[in-house]
Amino acid sequence: MQNQRNLLLAVLLSGLLILGWDAAMGWLYPQTESTAVEGKVDTPAEVAKVRHTREGGLTDPAEIAQERADLATSLAAPSRVAIDAPEIGGSINPVGARIDDVTLKSQRESVKDDSGPVRLFSPQGTPAQHFAQFGWIGEGIEVPDAQTAWQVEGGPLTQESPVTMRWDNGEGQLFTVRLTVDDNYLITAEQTVANTGDGAVIVRPFALLNRTSRTASQSTWTLHSGPIGYFGDGVQFGPDYDDLDEDGPLTPEGRAGWVGFTDIYWLSALAPEAGSNPEAEFRALGGEHYRASLAYQPVSVASGRQVTRTTRLFVGAKDNEVLNAYEQAGIPGFGNAIDWGYFGIIERPILWLLKHLYGLAGNFGVAIILLTVIVRLLMFPIAQKQFASMAAMKAVQPKMKAIQERHKDDKQKQQQEIMKLYKDEGVNPLAGCLPLLLQIPIFFGLYKVLMLSIEMRHKPFALWIEDLSAPDPAHILNLFGMLPFDVPGLIAIGPLAVLLGITMWLTFRLNPTAMDPMQRQIFSIMPWVLMFVMAPFAAGLLLYWITNNLLTLAQQSYLYSRNPQLKAQAEKDKADREKAAESEQKGKA
Repeated sequence: MQNQRNLLLAVLLSGLLILGWDAAMGWLYPQTESTAVEGKVDTPAEVAKVRHTREGGLTDPAEIAQERADLATSLAAPSRVAIDAPEIGGSINPVGARIDDVTLKSQRESVKDDSGPVRLFSPQGTPAQHFAQFGWIGEGIEVPDAQTAWQVEGGPLTQESPVTMRWDNGEGQLFTVRLTVDDNYLITAEQTVANTGDGAVIVRPFALLNRTSRTASQSTWTLHSGPIGYFGDGVQFGPDYDDLDEDGPLTPEGRAGWVGFTDIYWLSALAPEAGSNPEAEFRALGGEHYRASLAYQPVSVASGRQVTRTTRLFVGAKDNEVLNAYEQAGIPGFGNAIDWGYFGIIERPILWLLKHLYGLAGNFGVAIILLTVIVRLLMFPIAQKQFASMAAMKAVQPKMKAIQERHKDDKQKQQQEIMKLYKDEGVNPLAGCLPLLLQIPIFFGLYKVLMLSIEMRHKPFALWIEDLSAPDPAHILNLFGMLPFDVPGLIAIGPLAVLLGITMWLTFRLNPTAMDPMQRQIFSIMPWVLMFVMAPFAAGLLLYWITNNLLTLAQQSYLYSRNPQLKAQAEKDKADREKAAESEQKGKA
């Protein structure tokens, strides 16, 4: 009866874990509704609840349709200047000196062959508004603003062809923005004011990023999406968009190395001129629009002189090698724009190894399998020691029980004698935990690599697995898509999750550690609990765990053959449990 109650309790706790996971995530990371701007009536699409995804971008069908219509109108303006670089395309709006149309040529919106390139920048007023702007704040002089129509020289903007925008205020000051682009994702803006007037003028150059949070990727406790920057001597992830709504503008402490907005895969950032000390600010503008800005210190421009400030704009994918190259080129801490977290020291080598294995295998799923094999081979000596320790623990069990009986009324003496026994017999009771402790950071490191690295995005494996960084798309409960309904996330179990549960159940059955009845019941249920919990995780992570379980089964079988006393003891324990269960049933009868 007691065992039945324990089993029922374990089942109830497991159910609470499964049901509570989504509820807890929803409570910790609620999806906010749009905020109305004063004097403006929100449309149904604007007040709709935003469904943020791992990829980011618009998810509301009405907004997607509106975005397409708005782009067709805005991008048709004949005054626009094309951008045609190796990695980015789009156009520049001479009105307001804005870069507000950027797509990534090497990144597709989805795994479908006919999907278009990922769009990061969209003009102001579109549902996916996101753009960069360059300008000046003036004291006593007229400066260009958001409505200024600049004169353009050059174009399209390519690696070999810069674009220059000029505007004369008619008072003796000529403002110039010269744009160049490299072979990746970096646009450099040189802002110059030349003074031909009679006296000195004071101006303050600035650069800003403006975006809506409705296109933001999903932010979780392990992956940050939102404002980001390098201040002082490190990268600061935050504040969140909601914090800016509630707390108002934020001026981070420390010199700004760069400032911007990050999604899981994408980044827009402004890096100031080396040696400057601009004022950085994050600000909520209302209506789910936000601004990140760099304002240089005011500068006096004497008559007959000119002053230039150079700002670099990054708009692109968070490719580890590209970010590191920009860091070496002078943008401080740019490689840490990827949210590596505390396990970056493990994640970076995992990423490096996976990329090299992928280069050899040509299939990223195979690369994950090869990585798992390498990890198991490296840990094999530790596993041997683990099994040897288990065998030794089995051998001293009778002596331990004798000590416990002899000193059952003196717990302190009992512990002292047991520790002496361990020392005399050369037994380390913690040795069996070491492989598990080493696996935890590796497992979490691989999880982060699969979730945040652009190198893993849209990488296929085989059959139905077209994106290893996304959850298994096949769901058993709708017969793998044959039935016309979407399976709720709570019970969206795919083949990989089932394989995970089966292989974990088999490894638990081979575990030679002696357990009491309650532990056995929990361990018999745990694989199926984890099957539900792990189902929404990246398919590549499940592939790693399944492969690891299969290698564990093979390893345990091999080590049993090397330690026959351990196998014999495990079989004896199993027989004793079955005999005890049979006796219990007879007693009830």
